[in-house]
Amino acid sequence: MATRTTTTRTTRSALAPSADLFAGLECHADFLFEDLVQAYFDCRKAKRTSNSALAFEINLERNLHQLDQELREGTYRPGPSICFVVTHPKPREVWAAQFRDRIVHHLLYNHIAPRFHARFIADSCACIPGRGTHYGARRLEAKIRSLTENWQHRAWYLKCDLANFFVSIDKRILHQQLVKHIPEPWWRELATQILFHDPRQNHEIRGDRTLLDQVPPHKRLTNHPPHLGLPIGNLSSQFFANVYLNALDQHIKHKLRARHYIRYVDDFTLLHRDPAWLNQAHQQIDTWLPQHLSAQLNPKKTVLQPVDRGVDFAGQVIKPWRRTVRRRAVRHACQRIATVPAHQVTATANSYFGQFRQASHSKRDRQRLAKAVFSRGRAVNKHLTQVHGRHK
Repeated sequence: MATRTTTTRTTRSALAPSADLFAGLECHADFLFEDLVQAYFDCRKAKRTSNSALAFEINLERNLHQLDQELREGTYRPGPSICFVVTHPKPREVWAAQFRDRIVHHLLYNHIAPRFHARFIADSCACIPGRGTHYGARRLEAKIRSLTENWQHRAWYLKCDLANFFVSIDKRILHQQLVKHIPEPWWRELATQILFHDPRQNHEIRGDRTLLDQVPPHKRLTNHPPHLGLPIGNLSSQFFANVYLNALDQHIKHKLRARHYIRYVDDFTLLHRDPAWLNQAHQQIDTWLPQHLSAQLNPKKTVLQPVDRGVDFAGQVIKPWRRTVRRRAVRHACQRIATVPAHQVTATANSYFGQFRQASHSKRDRQRLAKAVFSRGRAVNKHLTQVHGRHK
């Protein structure tokens, strides 16, 4: 049963700009109605059957015109967010904006993202067109093979992870990074509004409320000051996170001169033949992050090992001459196939088959998945890549 909760902000950062759109400024909304329609189509791609998307579509034309009018008149305000907890791979809060607010996120993203993507290094992955988990794993494998000359020489990898990344992002620093490359006043104000909107002030909790107790206090957005943290679950947050960490990418590539480096969200890896060089790079990064991004490395997730032991990155493990699916991911996939409702088995299994096929050596993993699918009364093709229907 859904519970509606209103949270009143008790503290406010004096350095944080107002989240109100156009606070006293004369700004021209320089977008076409067709741009808003395109943002709607982009938004509904993965949300077509959600209740919020269906409710918006009931009066689609009227709702789009109403949203268009609010944006042009400067009266648009984000609505209540939905907060729930996911438990895999570990408990964490997810804050989902309303469907109409997601359309606005896509509108902003479609307009400003290309200029930022052009500034990102080629080794920055996640929430960038064509740079998903498959891209990241294959690119890291290519870097390892280049450094080791096809596994003939020994090399080392340094894997790092940022501590409490999304809830520790400093919006004031991020705001400076954004406005530097958004010269148009209206778009700058829209980005500012979305960035500084605090979903905790008006939100609805869905699902089992007791799951909130499983989320560590330091990982809950509600336990951080207003100027820290982005809500996990929105396109804007994923994009903003990449903008935020672009400074780290540029520092590692151009200041530390790391030739072999790659990042997927806040998980990044450096390669070198000399482990002493990696140790020194680790110390420099550990010093640089608090000074420039108010961020810290997670010491529990810092790994320095030879690459031939296997590099776990973007859901795959790169080993000599092969890429395999992470063991934990295989176990979770089989468990989920065994427990999802019957009408979801085919779609869920096909999603996992598509994910597993990205690894160069995944036949055994797909065989395990096929057994789990067969036990639910479904048939799998002979190539172990797709579920067809019920077996006889």
